[in-house]
Amino acid sequence: MYKAAILGSVIGAIFAPGTAQADPHEAWQAPTLTITRADEDWSDLSDAEKRDHHWTGSFKYIPLGANGEVWLSTGIELRARTEGYDNNAWGSAPEPDDSYVWFRALPYADLHVGKLRAFIQPIATTSVSVAPRPGPIDETGIDLLQGFVEADLGPVTVRGGRQMLSLGTERLIGTRYGPNVPLAFDGLRVNLPLGMAKINLLAVRPVQAREGDFNDRPSHDKSLWGAYAVLPELDLYYLGYRNDGAHWGDREGSETRHSLGIRWHSTQDGWHWNIEGVYQFGRFAGGPISAWTVGSEIGRSFPTLPMEPDLTLRANLVSGDGNTSDDRLGTFNALFPKGKYFGELSPIGPYNLVNVHPSLGLRLSPKVSASLAGAAYWRYSTADGIYDIPGNLVRAAGGTRARFIGTLIEGAVSWQATSELELSASVSTFSAGPFIRATGSARPIRMLGLESNFRF
Repeated sequence: MYKAAILGSVIGAIFAPGTAQADPHEAWQAPTLTITRADEDWSDLSDAEKRDHHWTGSFKYIPLGANGEVWLSTGIELRARTEGYDNNAWGSAPEPDDSYVWFRALPYADLHVGKLRAFIQPIATTSVSVAPRPGPIDETGIDLLQGFVEADLGPVTVRGGRQMLSLGTERLIGTRYGPNVPLAFDGLRVNLPLGMAKINLLAVRPVQAREGDFNDRPSHDKSLWGAYAVLPELDLYYLGYRNDGAHWGDREGSETRHSLGIRWHSTQDGWHWNIEGVYQFGRFAGGPISAWTVGSEIGRSFPTLPMEPDLTLRANLVSGDGNTSDDRLGTFNALFPKGKYFGELSPIGPYNLVNVHPSLGLRLSPKVSASLAGAAYWRYSTADGIYDIPGNLVRAAGGTRARFIGTLIEGAVSWQATSELELSASVSTFSAGPFIRATGSARPIRMLGLESNFRF
């Protein structure tokens, strides 16, 4: 399963000489531009001379009116990604030695008419060799990923329709960019300034991907609403969530959950930090909810040293349910987090967890970045099990008091071949700890990921 020859040839190509800039970053992130393409502003290319500076200029700003009030921006993402696993889910998956390829195309058109704009982004996805069979996030055929109308009403901007959301560092609301089919929401979003703050108000429903063409629909069970305020170095937010078909452990029922969060982030003298805390309360299946998380990321960059190393330490505390025999729920709900939460290999998600995650980022050349990371995971509560990123139970508590889940070692390298094309590779190993060994299959998970992403 570990195709050493393929990896060797990819890494050999990655170390080819080049001249473009590429910052060290997690391999799942967008190689250039942005993930949420609707947030890009190409109005500066109204100057025809600027459009001539790069071959994409004529696609990014297409004037449709003499007065400059009407113009169109276009672009596309073409991604191919292959993942090969040994012992997926520690050997307990239906096809533990799985190897598959994802393909997706994301074209878009962004029409501006004065203070109005209409943005549309179809999606076309398919997959090869997903076993035992592909699911909706592997391939959704041809569908609408984003399609909305936006009105600029002076200080207030109103956006209605289907749209992707990315709030903060995507701990709770993310794009699910790593898997083949990203996550979108149907509903309303309002942006308005309030003093030094920029306020995002939202009322949406997540879109459920389905196999087949033009049949993705908003969820009937789940809804999300809230306010997210962005200030200098500080985010404050409230998010409300409802799921009429929630499952936690062996209980099911209606869940209404409220999240109050604060995030402090900044950079100074080579240091960078991102510290976030969330408290959740509400009701599930007739009982109260009380859950929380604290996540931290503290790093130091050394831009004057060879390869410009960046050392980062991440640590997370995520509550679990302390007593499954009562009606009180203590398991934190990560709502709609980013798809590759802890790295390229993320068999567990941010629920009932203690996690320590050091990493080193390097700039190997002006075009090539690399990272090496290690992580250790424990259960926060021995009465609760572990979950995957969407929140599905992976292993129940199983009657064991063991806390240690296991360790992850991961290396990744990316080559920004041009401003539009990135090639990347990652190698990951997750070794099982006492909790995994006590509750089922415990073989080491190994994953090789290769990706090509072209975007303009």
